[in-house]
Amino acid sequence: MGCEAVIFDLDGVLVHTDRFHYLAWKQLSDERGIYFDEEINRRLRGVSRDESLEIILERYDGPALTPEEKKEMTEKKNVIYRGFLSQMTPADVTDEVRDTVRRIRKAGYRLAVGSSSKNTAFILDKTGLTGYFDEVADGTMITKTKPDPEVFLLAAEQLAVRPENCLIVEDAAAGIEAGKRAGMKTAAYGDAAKDRIADYDLEQFTDLLQILTIDTGVNV
Repeated sequence: MGCEAVIFDLDGVLVHTDRFHYLAWKQLSDERGIYFDEEINRRLRGVSRDESLEIILERYDGPALTPEEKKEMTEKKNVIYRGFLSQMTPADVTDEVRDTVRRIRKAGYRLAVGSSSKNTAFILDKTGLTGYFDEVADGTMITKTKPDPEVFLLAAEQLAVRPENCLIVEDAAAGIEAGKRAGMKTAAYGDAAKDRIADYDLEQFTDLLQILTIDTGVNV
């Protein structure tokens, strides 16, 4: 059965804001005297804000934190993070990504973003990507994060396309797992491609055009 829709993860696929996440968590951790480094930060990829904090707190040895204090910390991290995001512009999307998405859309595929980030709409707006997608499913609409398939199933529902007719593009193993659990085809980009667990591994973003056989009009 052919592919009718492509659902893209946001961070690490369409844009790269990992550095902003790291700097925001680093500032918050330093204020609390919690050790935090790039290795710990890698564990946070594709993980919700609350779950990320719990990973960071594994290195915390102070008094027990109340739920209210934890909420205050995650909210503060997001304020710091959005401060970095506010500096983003359309130049933060590569020509390769923008042109590839444009060509996939022109070929007649339905397009959506499926991201656990609650800042998805803000990032799409700042980078000028909003108009490229038919639907957006993000962290403001779901209760479970990847590897749970909720966000991808929601995106498919929004697109009115059956899950088995969707292709997921992800850079994290948790996202690939979520796509598989949703019954969708999966394409791994970046670090996830090294794991060899997806249906397709992308060496470069434009490989999507070959996977979708855009030039011949034949679906995967």
